[in-house]
Amino acid sequence: MNILIAESQQEKQDAYRVRRLVFVEEQQVPEEIEIDEHENESIHFVGYVHEEPVAASRLRFIGQTGKLERICVLKEYRGKHYGKIMIQAMEETIRQKGYKKAKLNAQTHAVGFYQSLGYEVVSEEFMDAGIPHVTMIKTL
Repeated sequence: MNILIAESQQEKQDAYRVRRLVFVEEQQVPEEIEIDEHENESIHFVGYVHEEPVAASRLRFIGQTGKLERICVLKEYRGKHYGKIMIQAMEETIRQKGYKKAKLNAQTHAVGFYQSLGYEVVSEEFMDAGIPHVTMIKTL
């Protein structure tokens, strides 16, 4: 998978397309929650396989922390380590910007995946868009 920081309008649209397919269509998250007021301040990532967008995410900086958000891989491409590759690219960007801490809100079914990448649960379970989540952090 080739991961790019979305700079062109087409790359951003590719990232939004993947997010809509995963979150809005598959997980039934309302589009007005999925695409929100933080889009313009975020760094968007998009992953391509054979020039097709198959993964997406966004990164924001809040205080001294890089916050990983909207991490998703199309259903038919899961299980190929693309999520891990995406997170590693995001963490590298956090390091390059001089930050030492990463944070994310994980859907509870994915906690084990994030723990395998070094993230630790630091919150009680909470609901976001009708889906149970926990906050996790990692020192980079």
